[in-house]
Amino acid sequence: MQSSRETLDQLLDGVARGDEAAFAELYQVTSAKLYSVALRILRNSEAAEDVVQDSYFKVWERARDFDPRIAAPITWMAAIVRNRALDEVRRRAARPQADVAELDNIESDDEHPVEVLGRREDVERLRRCLEGLEAEKRQMVQLAYLHGLSREALASRFGHPEGTIKTWLRRSLAQLKGCLEQ
Repeated sequence: MQSSRETLDQLLDGVARGDEAAFAELYQVTSAKLYSVALRILRNSEAAEDVVQDSYFKVWERARDFDPRIAAPITWMAAIVRNRALDEVRRRAARPQADVAELDNIESDDEHPVEVLGRREDVERLRRCLEGLEAEKRQMVQLAYLHGLSREALASRFGHPEGTIKTWLRRSLAQLKGCLEQ
């Protein structure tokens, strides 16, 4: 069907009377033009599609208001799309949204969730391996490597010679290493 002014006048008249077939035909012959109007303003295909859909809903609702003596049908419909697209631009300006690609480039001190999960799994494995040590040696390892106590402080605390503490720490670490590598 040719989208001449007379044809569009007839189709809009049919839409005003609730003729769904006329509406489908009107959509078929005008949607590409109206989409290009929305796309030029919004520069986003998804937003343009939404605006065009909203605009056709308004055309359906307001077809009775169309007066062919005032404007051509395509002009009237394009004005609806244009106004709806400009409303969308204003709405977006009122609520600025960062571009997703731009957000990906922002450096963060936060750990990536995968790293956090991996660290939790590592901590759980280490906890299980620590439980495999004798209680006294486990406490020595924790005090030495988590709390920073020296071998001298550990020797004083546990009542063993410093050389013995050194040997027990070295053996305990080797046992932990073997457990973690399994």
